[in-house]
Amino acid sequence: MIQMSLIQIDNYGPWTVTPTPRNESDLQILQAELYADVQRQFATKKGLVFFTRFDNMLAVTNGINREDHFRIQRSIRNRYPITISMGVGTGKTPYESQKIATQVLQEKGGAQSSDRKEILAIDSLVNKEDSYVQMAHIDINGVTESLTDNVPAFDTNFMVNKAQHYLMTELIKKGALLFFIGGDNFMSPCNGLSPKQLKDIIEKIHKEIGIKHKAGVGRSDNAEDAAYSADLGLEVIRQGNNKEIVHVFKDE
Repeated sequence: MIQMSLIQIDNYGPWTVTPTPRNESDLQILQAELYADVQRQFATKKGLVFFTRFDNMLAVTNGINREDHFRIQRSIRNRYPITISMGVGTGKTPYESQKIATQVLQEKGGAQSSDRKEILAIDSLVNKEDSYVQMAHIDINGVTESLTDNVPAFDTNFMVNKAQHYLMTELIKKGALLFFIGGDNFMSPCNGLSPKQLKDIIEKIHKEIGIKHKAGVGRSDNAEDAAYSADLGLEVIRQGNNKEIVHVFKDE
């Protein structure tokens, strides 16, 4: 079972224009600093946060309990001009888990409701013996040589976004999620997805849009260790000159 937490800024839209619209640069700084802060705090418990839309973030939080979530909320309240609410859900797939986390928070009020503040809505938490996280670190082949060093920067960004769109479209059908993590890299919480299914998705995308990928897969009872194992799996492929496109890392 995988546990996911939705982190949502309370009443953020109205706050950004009250009493008058705030400087966009200040809002961008707030969002970036909040993401880094929340990431740092969840990481101390071996969680992993993905920024999605910045005012909304999704985290894989196996092993992180109610009090841990409360502490993070209190820390943010004490140091920022805004507060955050969270929803927590568990399921067999990441998509199922985040859907439940979203629903339990939505039941407590709208994202722009002035009456909803610092809610912690928990549907369920994963038991230690049932905790399982599978992560895939997916990398586009040869972006530096083919794009970064040869075409305008925005064109490279466009191609990376295009690859992300196609990957998300295919992975969500299998209950997996996908998040951009910088450069030409993506991280996919993918409980329930087999290595063969991932390989088939990568090959399908190559045929459709001509972009090649490779992926390392890691498994653990927490997000941090699963992601690190996925990183190591990707390095195995890189060292083998990309003859293998999906590698499941097993710590010997």
